[in-house]
Amino acid sequence: MTETSFLPGDQLLSDDLLLRIRGRAAAYDQNNEFFTEDLADLVDAGYLTALVPVEFGGLGLSLAQVSREQIRLAAHAPATALAVNMHLVWTGVAKTLFDRGDHSLDFLLEETGRGEIFGFGVSEPGNDLVLFGSRTDARPEPDGGYRFTGTKIFTSLSPAWTRLGTMGLDSSNPDEPKIVWAFVDRSEPGISQKNDWDTLGMRASQSQSTVLTGAYARPDRVFRRLDPGPNPDPLIFAIFANFEILLASVYTGIGQRALELAVGAAHRRTSLKNDGRALSHDPDIRWRIADAAMAMDGIYPQIESLAADVDAQATHGSRWFPLLAGLKHRATENARHVVDQAVRVSGGSSYFAGNELGRLYRDVLAGIFHPSDAESAHGTVAAAWLGPLDD
Repeated sequence: MTETSFLPGDQLLSDDLLLRIRGRAAAYDQNNEFFTEDLADLVDAGYLTALVPVEFGGLGLSLAQVSREQIRLAAHAPATALAVNMHLVWTGVAKTLFDRGDHSLDFLLEETGRGEIFGFGVSEPGNDLVLFGSRTDARPEPDGGYRFTGTKIFTSLSPAWTRLGTMGLDSSNPDEPKIVWAFVDRSEPGISQKNDWDTLGMRASQSQSTVLTGAYARPDRVFRRLDPGPNPDPLIFAIFANFEILLASVYTGIGQRALELAVGAAHRRTSLKNDGRALSHDPDIRWRIADAAMAMDGIYPQIESLAADVDAQATHGSRWFPLLAGLKHRATENARHVVDQAVRVSGGSSYFAGNELGRLYRDVLAGIFHPSDAESAHGTVAAAWLGPLDD
């Protein structure tokens, strides 16, 4: 397979595969189970190697192409899409660096091509600095490796990842603390899961807390030592760009499916007040669906444009971060609005356990918790337009 095998309109995930995945989503959610069968199907389809260049054994897709696939996958199984997203983020980060001549994560591309699955172990309780600070201790070893001790939350793919990308603070030299980025192997001692994923939505992702107790990262898996705080290193841009764009794609898929369900409900439901005619003739229902459709029409080109700009190595300079933070915020809030409109169109049936739209209503709420949250996004955009706050 070559990098030109997939043209812009091509689809990697077949409709039959997506329908099988949709057919499992309700049971995974009800039973609070990991999406084991979905993951096996996605691995068989080569999906986990989608962003890996062909020279490393991958499919060589662009970020824009994978973004479109994530929208489709999320429209069928949001929790499956969200969990796979975290692996795709790491492969996207490695690809973004590789495309720009940075080979520090080539090993990740090689290992993904051989079947390894990467988890994203970055978020921590009480750490609102996110990428720019850490509560996890990174202790240097004489051989150049590091041992990490701390708790990481929302670690998607917890039952399945084989490599965990993580970070911690090396304060061994108090005058020059460093944020250390590295990967730990699942086979290393000092790594455990809390089995604490009992949530309102996105249940199949099984994003359990991960406890690191001196977990060892080999010297060749330590790929950055950065100063704490905002940093111009290409790694930060690569993480931010792939995370925000792929996350926006997942929640946009939820909105897409909610709109489909609302349209179906409007044609199916009837009104005694209106001589038994379908609610699709009711002007209020028509307004709600039109409102949701216009909201969806506006978000697709925004995701596509920014993803294509990452692929093309566009030079937005300092505008990259407000553009990406704004996209994630708009996409998740947009999806919440569309799902809310769909629930209002569909009526009380969506309030029952097991109803797909009710599940989407629970799943879409998770969007407000991912970085960049509303406060951070608005702060980033305000600083871009107004300048930083005075001390």
